[in-house]
This record gives sequence, C-alpha cells and structure tokens, in this order.
Amino acid sequence: MPIFLYQIRPLYTAIMLIVMIETASVIGLMLARRFVLPRLNYDDGANDAVSGTVQAIGVFYGITVGLIAIGVWNTYSNASDLVSKEAMSIGSLYRDVSGYPQPIRGELQSKVREYTVFVINQAWPAQKIGQSYGLLGGTKVMDELQAKLYTFEPATPGQTALHSETLQAFNKLIESRNLRADAVEGGLSSQMWAVIWIGAIISISVVYFFRIPDLKLHVILVGLIAGFLAMVLFLIIINDRPFYGFVSVSSESYELILNRVIDGAR
Repeated sequence: MPIFLYQIRPLYTAIMLIVMIETASVIGLMLARRFVLPRLNYDDGANDAVSGTVQAIGVFYGITVGLIAIGVWNTYSNASDLVSKEAMSIGSLYRDVSGYPQPIRGELQSKVREYTVFVINQAWPAQKIGQSYGLLGGTKVMDELQAKLYTFEPATPGQTALHSETLQAFNKLIESRNLRADAVEGGLSSQMWAVIWIGAIISISVVYFFRIPDLKLHVILVGLIAGFLAMVLFLIIINDRPFYGFVSVSSESYELILNRVIDGAR
C-alpha cells in the first residue's frame, strides 16, 4: 500500500482512492468492450451465467474483506487500550515513588516525568512517521529508573511493602511499553494486501462481461461496484497502522497523566 495514503487527511485519502479505482475500472471497461467482448459468442443465457459468477465472487470476496476490516479495527482498538494501560501504569508508578524518602523520591519522580515527556514529545512524533528507533531514548530512561529502584534498600516494613508495590508497577509499565513497541510495526502483510487488491480487480472485471448494449448503464454499474470497493479499502487503510500516519492513536492519555498526576501533584 502506498505510504502517502497514510500521511494525508482521511478525506483526501478517500477521494484519491475513489477517483483512482473508479478511473481504472471505467478504463478497463472501455478496453474490455472494445477488444474483448466483440470476440466472445454470447447466447441468451450468458448474462445469467455472468450474474451467478458475480454473486459467487462477491459473496466470498465480501466475506474476506469484511473479516479483514473487522480485524484491522480490532487492532486499532487494541492499540488504544495499550496506550491507556501504559499511561495508567505511569500514573501508578509515579504515585508509588512519591512515597519514597528523599533524596531518592525526587530522583525517581524526575525519571518518571522524563519518560512521560519523552513519549509525548519524541516517541509519538517518531511513531507517526514510521521511525520506530525513536523508542530507544525511552529505553535509556527506563534503564536508569530501574537502576535507581534496585539500589534502594528498605529500612522499615512499610518501605518494604511500598518498594514491592513499586517494582510491580514498574514491571507493568515495562510490559505495556514493550507491547506498544511491538504494535508500532503492526499492519497487514504484503500478501494480505495482494489478496485484497487482486480480489478487487477480479470482482470488478467480472462485471465487464455482462452483455449490456447501453454503455452508460454499464459504466454506472461498474462505477457503483468500484466506489463501494474503494470505501471498504479506505476503511481498512485508515485503521491498518494505528501508530502511523495522519489517523493514529493519540498521545492524549500521557498528556493527561503528565498534567493531572505528575505536574498537578507539584
């Protein structure tokens, strides 16, 4: 799938897909009526045979594309859940480290805030343009935070319980972060896109074989099918890569944690 379709506004993506697919479909129809259909021998039942073929292909292709569309929507929803869980893990970790004695409390709070700001200002913009290496800076901050946590030695039973809870919160944050990092590279495979596009070409091409003397009517039928396929493809594209492009999961959850929990507690 062309990368630029992910990077422009959804309205422009929809318009471009409709125009490109409609144009290609009508051109294909003209070529078929000019060079292919005159060489075929039609009888009275030809249109019935073509109609049955169109219905069979339409059903199987419709089911396939429908399942793919549901799958990419679930992927987008799961990505949003991952973001919310990571943001909540940051908030929980910050509250836990706020119970440590000074000076380590300030150091831990500073690292949690540094990581949150990094995600908002650096990781997220990098993800939106497909640069997954933008996550590396966050790894450095997490390693430094982990080192500080592991050097703390609780002096009381209360500190021991707090330290245990903090380590659990830290591990949850690491898990959520790793899941998000894996999801950044997610998307439909090239083989899946090949199935989608080849199926669309076949679905439209079969309609060319209807014997319809009126060219305008034939163009309208092909145009309606092509337009519908274009909208389905648009739905798949805008949900295919949840962390990439113009339509991507927002970093608003992290911003809320930063403003209300971290900076709001100061």
